Amino acid sequence: MNFINYNGNIYPADQAVLTISNRSFRYGDGLFESMRVIKGELAFAELHAERLQKGLNALKFEGSPILDADFLRSKTTELLKRNQYGENARVRITVYRDGDGLYSPESNRFAYAIEMTKSNEAYFLHNARGLIVDVYQEVTKPVNFLSNHKTCNSLPFVMAGLYRKQHSLDEVFILNQYGFLCEAMSSNVFVYYDKQIYTPALSEGCIAGVMRSVVMDIAEGMGMPVIEAQINPDILNAADEVFLTNASRGIQWVMGFNNKRYFNKLSKEFLDTLNARIWQG
Repeated sequence: MNFINYNGNIYPADQAVLTISNRSFRYGDGLFESMRVIKGELAFAELHAERLQKGLNALKFEGSPILDADFLRSKTTELLKRNQYGENARVRITVYRDGDGLYSPESNRFAYAIEMTKSNEAYFLHNARGLIVDVYQEVTKPVNFLSNHKTCNSLPFVMAGLYRKQHSLDEVFILNQYGFLCEAMSSNVFVYYDKQIYTPALSEGCIAGVMRSVVMDIAEGMGMPVIEAQINPDILNAADEVFLTNASRGIQWVMGFNNKRYFNKLSKEFLDTLNARIWQG
């Protein structure tokens, strides 16, 4: 039996705990954070806590300082032991606005749920087969002060996911409202072109990914600083490498876009450095 943590209490994962008035269900009024436990430790706990707190403050929640790195470590460790998952797992925490109200909430206090799935991976895996990707254009992503946060209002990504399945793709690129490259369906995007590494700037509306920050730090340490920019999707037809990053899968290289095929030398070097950093603690 699998277990979840719902507002500090442990329940079987298949037990109903939400009511029909839940604001995350009704309005997408909340945030979520996807994380990895590796070797019994919550990877990049401080970065996840910082991003979660920034998002809660942007949405005008009360009590965000409670959800710090120590809180995330403590709750994930407790749930890991209860589920008897060993040392490796994938974790998601969803934080939503608690209480009643319609569009105007009657309270800004938070509630949360933590769910977990077992992983047999003690490091971030290299995807032996590169991803086949296309640009999704039916729904673009708006650019505003909420764009960098992982809110529960995820319909653009759901529609992109339907497009991905219908066209038998591994991933899709999402454009912002101005037609520039924003991110992938569940990842940030990095483009290696003319001996420079580029990624969409936060001002382009992309998620402020934890792994995005980690990879930019790795690149800086390797003497290859990442240029945050406004990126025309046409660059995908000329790039040497394209790779995607998120906290669940680490770094994944893209093999093909349209008729273009990419290398994966740089992304493999980054992944090796990432795993070395994880194992060194």
